Amino acid sequence: MIKKVIPKFGLRRNRRIGSRKSRRRIPKGVIHVQAGFNNTIVTVTDVQGRVVSSSSAGNCGFRGSRKGTPFAAQTIAIKALDTVVMQRAKVLIKGPGLGRDAALRAIHKSGIRVTLVRDVTPLPHNGCRPPKKRRV
Repeated sequence: MIKKVIPKFGLRRNRRIGSRKSRRRIPKGVIHVQAGFNNTIVTVTDVQGRVVSSSSAGNCGFRGSRKGTPFAAQTIAIKALDTVVMQRAKVLIKGPGLGRDAALRAIHKSGIRVTLVRDVTPLPHNGCRPPKKRRV
């Protein structure tokens, strides 16, 4: 029986060099919290808008209806801020979900000085025409 030899070099040619989870240092940043009814997503960007770190409920091991809970949002915010070192941040909160306040509380507890908290939930000013009724 002959064993096939697989070369160990050249396997990971197109991968990114360096760990993506290393602690990044930015003086100022923007923390985006998207809190839906079924999920919460926290994204940390620098002032230019480049994503530095992000986390979501599914990413943290929550499944099903637990993804929309305040505890999940708190865990997500802590995990997203673990890989970032920054002094000041703006917080932009979007969505109607339960995780809004919990994520904001976790951001405050992390020691980052919050300079601005803004609600950027899109509101339709009687926007699109609804679809016609299916059965009359």
